[in-house]
Amino acid sequence: MPMTPTSVQTWRKAERERLIAARVALSPDTLEAWRRQIDAHLERGFPGLAGAVLVFCWPIRNEYDARHLARRLREAGATTALPVVVAPRSPLAFREWHPGVELAKGPLGIPYPVGSPQVAPRAVLLPMNGWDVQGYRLGYGGGFFDRTLAALQEKPLVIGVAYEQARIATIHPQSWDVPMDYVVTERGVYRRDPEGLAFLGAPPPQSALTSPVCYADERIVRGD
Repeated sequence: MPMTPTSVQTWRKAERERLIAARVALSPDTLEAWRRQIDAHLERGFPGLAGAVLVFCWPIRNEYDARHLARRLREAGATTALPVVVAPRSPLAFREWHPGVELAKGPLGIPYPVGSPQVAPRAVLLPMNGWDVQGYRLGYGGGFFDRTLAALQEKPLVIGVAYEQARIATIHPQSWDVPMDYVVTERGVYRRDPEGLAFLGAPPPQSALTSPVCYADERIVRGD
């Protein structure tokens, strides 16, 4: 029997709480090891991020911490930005952020930039409380990112980042849910294909004898 919108909402709330509790229980050593693995997969698999306007999210509740990667990408030429809640049930804005830009506290206590330029992202690193085999994301229930991605004239490359333990069979996607283009976990990289997520593996280290793996560079640079 299909789930109703109300039953989906109830189920998602319970599942969100379960997955967040499991993530919060992770040890600092585990979080650091998984963070380094995800960083490596992103750097090796998506080298075009180093030249992109990249949105990432300030981590809360033991989410993947993209700040380390963002620092290295800025050093390589990237522009990094954070999402800003403009109003309830409205699309997000994205404002440039780097150390030195003033931050204020927004919903859920998440910092956002104050007074910096608004940017149009070419790529987004989007944390996920849960993710399913079709590439759909279980967020915090506000619908901000789904609403924003649907409203953008030029859709950026969206890379969901999470841990393998947050994988579930389905989030019971609704008409407004927007799937990820890629999912990256400590295990490796998944690409969304028509049949669902395809596991691409862990990008190998680059050497003098090999070319870098580039899963989506042209799209990041050109906005295809």
